[in-house]
Amino acid sequence: MGLRLAAEILFWLSAAALFYTYVGYPLLLVVASRLRGRPVRRAPEFKPSVSFVITAYNEERDLAAKLENTLALDYPKELLEVIVASDCSSDRTDEIVRGFAARGVRLHRQPERLGKTAAQNAAVELAQGEVILFSDATTHYQPDVLRVLMPSFADPTVGCATGRVAYTDPGKTSVGHGTRSYWSYEFLLKKHESNVRSLIGVCGCLYAVRRSAYVPLYHEACSDFIIATKMVEQGLRAVYEPDAVCVEETNQHTEKEFKTRVRIMTQTIADLWRNRGMMNPLRSGFYAVELLSHKVMRYMVPLFLFLALVASAVLAPRSLFYSVALAAQVFFYGAAAASWLLERAGWHNRLLAIPQYFVLANLASLIAFYKFVRGERFARWEPIRAGAEQGAQS
Repeated sequence: MGLRLAAEILFWLSAAALFYTYVGYPLLLVVASRLRGRPVRRAPEFKPSVSFVITAYNEERDLAAKLENTLALDYPKELLEVIVASDCSSDRTDEIVRGFAARGVRLHRQPERLGKTAAQNAAVELAQGEVILFSDATTHYQPDVLRVLMPSFADPTVGCATGRVAYTDPGKTSVGHGTRSYWSYEFLLKKHESNVRSLIGVCGCLYAVRRSAYVPLYHEACSDFIIATKMVEQGLRAVYEPDAVCVEETNQHTEKEFKTRVRIMTQTIADLWRNRGMMNPLRSGFYAVELLSHKVMRYMVPLFLFLALVASAVLAPRSLFYSVALAAQVFFYGAAAASWLLERAGWHNRLLAIPQYFVLANLASLIAFYKFVRGERFARWEPIRAGAEQGAQS
């Protein structure tokens, strides 16, 4: 096989893989959703008891407002239990929670800092509700979140339900705009995955689990990803309720978003490997297709991009088509670099934000795979958001 033929094969295989990952798979979901959709049998009057779990590490900046937001939710007070799981906070987090004790808020302090997932496991052991809802201290809920989300649990096939995060970008930053665009695409996939089979992951700041279906997770797990797999293993499913809305700010700096993406992807790759049996269609059916298409193919995109770039560079000298293809790729990556440089200079361009976030996400995927191969794992992490010295996520 000649070099030119090999380069052409690599280019078109890579192009096909990229097309399937970002276009073909969503189209497959839309078709499958229409042909074999499984709507959730919701019962609007269904109101189970709910244990509202907030995991926190050094959240003194945001926690009081979060607790006020939680206690103001439009749900029967006698059916709502609020637990704050403090992961060995060293600031005023525990003191703030104790200040809400008279209003029914319970504090659980971990004896040892083991991370968010371990804190969640411990809180579930204490919880009395039929449904456990997990939240972050920085996320504010719309008043009707529980009334919208809980009716899904009237369907006995539902083990987990998540809502939609409305991301705000007060600084109108490039990375913020990229984050919002990325999640708009992700929520489109969630809508159809939920209807076809099950979600493969939920929103970590807003998801609820049937208490009887919850299983303790290993400490380094990315809980909002692997929880869906744990439901499917039990013959249940995780579903998406877009009308259950919470609000959260995007990261305002590329470096912080990059660190977040690397951490989450490293955890998720480890979870995929640990639960690789679920990627066998003979075992989990269409759920395996979802995992392979939404996660494995997505994390392989850096490889496809690299092969397409190298192949087009080899072919460009003797082909106008491949010259244009090479130029388009170079221009795209140049636009991403320009957006990053403009951001560092204090300028934000919404048009360049999409290529910037695309490159950021795929570079994070590459670094995450490297960390996974090296054996690095994340059970707990240091805060990286703005004002982190006062408030952090465990």
